[in-house]
Amino acid sequence: MSNVFQALSSPVRRKILAFLSEASLTAGEIAGKFEMSKPALSKHLSILTNAGLISSEKKGQFVHYCLVKENLFASMNDFLVDFCPEGKPLKVESHAIAKEQRDME
Repeated sequence: MSNVFQALSSPVRRKILAFLSEASLTAGEIAGKFEMSKPALSKHLSILTNAGLISSEKKGQFVHYCLVKENLFASMNDFLVDFCPEGKPLKVESHAIAKEQRDME
């Protein structure tokens, strides 16, 4: 459980969780939203994955990341993002991306 709290202690990782709240995204799509190096983003994604808050799935040549809805902490964070001035716009954007993804299928 300490790795979950460690993962949630970072504002950047909480924002990544908000961005993944509705949509499955590649590391490149996530990196496009945050101003950080790819190695730094990879470390954040690794910490979130190791904490069980997100999962990854290889689709073709890309790895897609998504929120693990069954994880209680991920679900609580997803709920609390609705009240966060920084996280809510990311969740709204994630919802729009998820809608586009569904429309393309």
